[in-house]
Amino acid sequence: MYDYVRVTAAVPEVKVADTEFNTEKIRVMFLEAEQHGSDVVLFPELSVTAYTCADLFFQETLLKKSIEALSSLIVTSRNHRTVMVVGAPVRVRDALYNCACVIRDGKLLGIVPKSYIPNYSEFYEKRWFDSPETGSGFTVSTRKLGIYSREDYEIPFGTDLLFCINGEIKFGIELCEDLWTPLPPSTLLALSGADVILNLSASNETIAKREYRRQLVAGQSGRAIAGYVYASAGSSESTTDLIFSGHSMIAENGSVIAENTKGIDGDYMITADIDCGKLRHDRLLNKSFGDCRKRSAALLDKMRIVEINANDLLRSRGECAYIKKRPFVPSAREDRLKRCLTIFEMQVAGLKKRLEVTGARPVIGVSGGLDSTLALLVCVQAVKNMDKPASYVAGITMPCFGTTDRTYHNSLSLMESLGVSAREINIRESVTLHARDIGYDLANHGVTYENMQARERTQVLMDYAGSIGGLVVGTGDLSELALGWCTYNADQMSMYGVNASIPKTLIKWMIESVCDSNVFPGCEDVLRDIINTPISPELLPPDEEGDIAQKTEDVVGPYLLHDFFLYNMLRFGFSPAKIRYMARNAFADEFDDETILKWMKTFYRRFFSQQFKRSCMPDGVKVGSICLSPRGDWRMPSDASATAWLAEIEEL
Repeated sequence: MYDYVRVTAAVPEVKVADTEFNTEKIRVMFLEAEQHGSDVVLFPELSVTAYTCADLFFQETLLKKSIEALSSLIVTSRNHRTVMVVGAPVRVRDALYNCACVIRDGKLLGIVPKSYIPNYSEFYEKRWFDSPETGSGFTVSTRKLGIYSREDYEIPFGTDLLFCINGEIKFGIELCEDLWTPLPPSTLLALSGADVILNLSASNETIAKREYRRQLVAGQSGRAIAGYVYASAGSSESTTDLIFSGHSMIAENGSVIAENTKGIDGDYMITADIDCGKLRHDRLLNKSFGDCRKRSAALLDKMRIVEINANDLLRSRGECAYIKKRPFVPSAREDRLKRCLTIFEMQVAGLKKRLEVTGARPVIGVSGGLDSTLALLVCVQAVKNMDKPASYVAGITMPCFGTTDRTYHNSLSLMESLGVSAREINIRESVTLHARDIGYDLANHGVTYENMQARERTQVLMDYAGSIGGLVVGTGDLSELALGWCTYNADQMSMYGVNASIPKTLIKWMIESVCDSNVFPGCEDVLRDIINTPISPELLPPDEEGDIAQKTEDVVGPYLLHDFFLYNMLRFGFSPAKIRYMARNAFADEFDDETILKWMKTFYRRFFSQQFKRSCMPDGVKVGSICLSPRGDWRMPSDASATAWLAEIEEL
């Protein structure tokens, strides 16, 4: 359900050439993976015999025992749902192949030989194994293979096999060296529709090889836009000349989502849920992927599909999937710090280029809130990179009816500590006069009351910029644009929006990272207080204690949820049903289902109805995978209907 497939990479203990011992270890792990709900369990290369048998592969006794072991595993699989993929030497037509054997519910479904046989010093496999024929494969009977079976049947054999579970999930197979070649079989398998690639491997360990192997797996999963499961032989292999580490990984479109992290290991399993819905969405978007498919049509047409029809397969609902609560924010502190500073540099570079081209001074409204603080820091760093003083930045704070002492003083303290040219322009009188001119009663704290203040601030900024040869730098962020939580032709408008692709959940971490890195010495105290200030547009009067009364998240909902909805809707095109399911798993300890559905309705309703504000948004550099610029990432009619999405939510 929801396009998940649960996969397990299993690395059992082996005894070299002891097929009975190895088969028992495989059997135990297979049954354990079955209990964990795995749809597919993958074992290492030549796991039935062990990889390091060397010239023993020429011994009739070992080859016979290998086939007996396969027969035993086929029997073990009866009445079980999980697909088992094991490695074994298989003799076919007077040639010996290093093979992956696909087994399920008492049947050997297919045999995939290793495409590329290494012939260098430590892996001289060509001494023992043959390369398969190019082009279409063939079938071989269980009788000819010597497989024990209740009845003889034909088994597909070849590198041209694609396995399809219930007509939904497809997987392809390659073995070890195949991945290390200029044209891995997995490339064509993915172009043929394989959602997941399985790699049975026996990669020995040497200095620095582990990271290179990791890059190969992650990189190929990214190029193929596929899931990739890599199971490598463990430390119980022969150590006569080599050491094997059991380095196994599960990757999804360029990211390793599960990995054995011990330097040398064996006798373990790792399991993860791969989200094939993500992969298919990215393949749909990536037109180069489609072009490659067209150019390879002659080869892809020769692929054979092996159907695995089993209604009880694909049991995963994503329980083992890694679902990030904050998809825009790196989890580890070190990664977060590095990522945030990189984004900051990108923002600075974008604004610097615009200032150089226009020859204008940056003019910015400073409210004492998160968004304007980050934008101000970007301005100061941009002019610094232009070899100009911080005073080249014109900062203006414009208190009015909703301004609290906390944000007012923070805005002034921040500008002073940064050394920008600071001005205070109180707009109370201007807004009052404007209200009188249009006949509006300021006792009515409705939308017009709020919008008048926002538009007056933008007018002040624009006119002041004109008077000094300035450029108004926008402060609005990605989350506000998604929800339309901005006033049209007010904070929605600027001459360059440096926060346009920065979501609300990331801005706090951006400022904190700048603080931790001491980019702006002497500003830490005020920046910390701004980080801890409740999010508010401050357009309604403070409460009786003078504190912020208008808290944004009380009105539109938690940005933590909205950014989660936004990311999964735009990045992967997921339906409300899947996003709600993911949110329930991710936020089980924070929000109940009723709360998630409530704010999900708000998100979709506002996202559709507020597109008109995004259709004419200012320029602003894209720094991540999500942006709402109408010139690039998001092109949507302003009068599109949300009916279908809201109806789906009502049915949940």
